[in-house]
Amino acid sequence: MELYRKYFDAEQLERLADSEPNWGVSILNIGHNLHPAQKPYPDANHPESYHFNWDKGRVIHEFQIVYISNGSGIFETETIPPTLVEAGTAFLLFPNVWHRYKPTMETGWEEFWVGFGGNYSEYLMRQDCFKADSPLIKIGFNSELLNVFIRLVQTLKFEGIAYKQISSCLVIQLLGLVYASALMTDQAQSYKEKLVHRMRYKIHENCAGVIDMEKLAAQSGVSYGWFRKAFKEVIGTSPGQYHLNLKIEKACEMLRETSFSISEIAYKAGFESEFYFSRIFRKKMTVTPSAYREG
Repeated sequence: MELYRKYFDAEQLERLADSEPNWGVSILNIGHNLHPAQKPYPDANHPESYHFNWDKGRVIHEFQIVYISNGSGIFETETIPPTLVEAGTAFLLFPNVWHRYKPTMETGWEEFWVGFGGNYSEYLMRQDCFKADSPLIKIGFNSELLNVFIRLVQTLKFEGIAYKQISSCLVIQLLGLVYASALMTDQAQSYKEKLVHRMRYKIHENCAGVIDMEKLAAQSGVSYGWFRKAFKEVIGTSPGQYHLNLKIEKACEMLRETSFSISEIAYKAGFESEFYFSRIFRKKMTVTPSAYREG
């Protein structure tokens, strides 16, 4: 998945606030970043209002969810001493609460984040499951959580029809997953389930690309036969069909939410030609791409 970040300015936020319906959750910023080892943090692409250095830390005026999917680092707030953050940890940032965090120089880290506000956001974040004095949540690897983050990035990147409302729903879903994940132990999943979900996420990362499933299995230290059988047992379909379904799902989103041409959508969704895309789409969805868009 490509790296991405977006911070809405005051004028954009005002336009979004005026759009209807307003569901009480406003997206203020969104991002996916891979910060390499041995590099200062944060990088220079942070806007001035969000930039900070380790000595001073910072205070923001919004809620944020940050999920560390790879690497490790240190997290600290005014009530939490410096604490090791490992891959699979989410932390919550609350308005007007001093904090600081950074990846370790040895590992760097991969981070997903979303900043949000609004009346309904404040109501949700006042629930007992979310507390400023216990912001660290050890989730483990969670492909569903990552998929929601990926969908959030795609929704805000394309800015299609009703993208504000769709992104609001996704943040609410994200909060639900964070809480639900906190109630589950990582040990509840078997080795097979953990491995399949990690490989499933790799398929999501390269959804629009060509994926060599045999190579993917070999990189995870298992045979393709074992991988295919285990994937079908856990997910309910083969890896190849799962990848194809993801591309069709992405195409459906663009047909609904963007004005891209059919050929552009075929290319962006990872199909080799418009003809092949239309044939597979009709087989899967029982209608042509044009009819799906019109319907």
